[in-house]
Amino acid sequence: MAPTRISWMIGGAQGTGVDSSANVLARAAAIYGLYVYGKREYYSNIKGEHSYFSVALSDYPVHSHLDEVHLLATFDSETVVRHAWEVVGGGGIIYDSMAVNEKITSIPTIEKVVLERIQAKLSREGLGETVGDVLEIARKNGVRLYPIPYMDLLKKVGEATGEKQMSALARMTNTMAVGVSLSLLNIPIKYLEEALAQVFRAKARVVKANLTAAEIVSQYAKETFSADFPYRVEARQKTPKLFISGTSAVALGKIAAGCRFQTYYPITPASDESVYLEDHQVFNLLDDHPHLKEVEALNGHGSIVVVQTEDEIAAINMVSGAALTGARASTATSGPGFDLMAEGMGWAGINEVPVVITLYQRGGPSTGLPTRHEQGELLFSIFGGHGEFPRIVISSGDIEEAFYDVPKAFNYAERYQTPVVHLLDKALANSTMTVNIFDLSKVRIDRGKMLKSWDSSLGIYKRFKFTEDGISPRTVVGTENGIFWNTGDEHDELGHITEEPTLRDRMMEKRMKKLEVADAEIPDSERVSLHGDHDAPYLIVSWGSTKGAIIDALDYLQTEGLRFAFAQIKMLNPFPTRFMQNLSQSYKKIICVEQNYTGQLALLLRARTGVQVDHLICKYNGRPFSFSELRDGLKEAVIHGTPRIVKRSGG
Repeated sequence: MAPTRISWMIGGAQGTGVDSSANVLARAAAIYGLYVYGKREYYSNIKGEHSYFSVALSDYPVHSHLDEVHLLATFDSETVVRHAWEVVGGGGIIYDSMAVNEKITSIPTIEKVVLERIQAKLSREGLGETVGDVLEIARKNGVRLYPIPYMDLLKKVGEATGEKQMSALARMTNTMAVGVSLSLLNIPIKYLEEALAQVFRAKARVVKANLTAAEIVSQYAKETFSADFPYRVEARQKTPKLFISGTSAVALGKIAAGCRFQTYYPITPASDESVYLEDHQVFNLLDDHPHLKEVEALNGHGSIVVVQTEDEIAAINMVSGAALTGARASTATSGPGFDLMAEGMGWAGINEVPVVITLYQRGGPSTGLPTRHEQGELLFSIFGGHGEFPRIVISSGDIEEAFYDVPKAFNYAERYQTPVVHLLDKALANSTMTVNIFDLSKVRIDRGKMLKSWDSSLGIYKRFKFTEDGISPRTVVGTENGIFWNTGDEHDELGHITEEPTLRDRMMEKRMKKLEVADAEIPDSERVSLHGDHDAPYLIVSWGSTKGAIIDALDYLQTEGLRFAFAQIKMLNPFPTRFMQNLSQSYKKIICVEQNYTGQLALLLRARTGVQVDHLICKYNGRPFSFSELRDGLKEAVIHGTPRIVKRSGG
């Protein structure tokens, strides 16, 4: 039997519980036994503007969202007006029965361009400008309508819970939309209680009240709509799964990797990672994974220091200071903050300090799209900064991968004594999905050439000693006889400032040698992941969070007889040049998929290997690729031969 995939969406004004209600439904579905992928979209304001959350549900692993919506759950008029057009025939819209007569021009938060577009659609159909008119177009398109008398049902909730304040009861409207959804999707309401407990932990009264509201509205839905909703997914998988967000997975990866010092200046979407770490600064170390305790010798036991700094300049410099003491240290930021870190990263580069910078890309330039998605900082992460210094740049493709990549980032930083940039993005940061429980036995700690002492009989300690591989034995601040000097200037082996040209040449070559060593030592299996049909005629090359939509599209297209191989490039610097040169020769066409305007990976691939891509599928409107877009884009590339394909979906 072919796997089933459906898309559920909920929307509303920011601050009205859209995220929590989406997480409740997604968790309930995961507990029930479905695979889940959630995509969160929100404006860059605190409260009031429209936000929405789409959740893909499947009986088979799912890695991306769909453009099509099968069930739209709403509790405000704007969500109906904005998203009713995305609901497929046979799908359904849950809405407030009292909203049908509301004029769409009375909704204050709809942008003028969006309003004009909707008005034009209504005019073409000869309809008026009410919410009911929008619903009428949906009905004509075969969409099923599920009106809910929220106000009447809230009064019943009040009677059942003893709550008399309507303002308090109204806060449960979003949970009622979830209750109707579960009823239509045929997911037993019993799975909701555990999901509510996870989302509203330590708030037993809130859990009980919301569960009562969901039960009342679910009963109403069963009595009123019977079982007429056609899109349902039956649970098959019984293996325990984690339901987790991208930023939480990265934060857990840092704890497992032995990171014991994290800095940040608040910025979207990176802040969520540091907030998670602040909430879990003290933790237990597992006795059955002693290899993870190696890092604790210098840093205490089971705790991480998280510092909110005054700006990103302080954040990167504090990380260098912590790393000099022997702590595994990192900072997390987004594009504008990374700009400010460029000089500090250069200081770490010239002083061979092992720091990790977790970079969550978002829409730019300048402030750009603060809460939206982009992959615009690939080239900057490799070449940004004044002067030349080595840095390793890696990129994760999904949430599960991100967890395991974090320890690798710290290992690379300490093994090669250089900054490591871990590229992530808004889509990965704010998405949620079911993943396999993380296997800590796969995590290894490699501290490189770290010395715990220095024998003075060997002579004076030279922190920047010239070595064959460019990597010098490293002591930490406070090591007896292991004194060293740091400066932002060029220096000799002791760290003393020099401008002597011969020493400058040797020091520059010593530092840059590290990339040659890393290029030779790090196996191709850590640098490129291969997916799909290796014997296919077409090769897709991409990086980062496009992975999920590509893999889902490949699985689908194979059923239509279209076969692709997919090379997911995980290490962007040093680039896997020889591997990609050899791989590229085996394919008829090369298709690059990226979330930026210029095709930065395509440029890098050509610069490093001489290989020119044949087709570029790109997107830069601030929303991530959907499975639907790449399914259609890949077909357009190979069937019609279109060289540049731009995708534009997203509300």
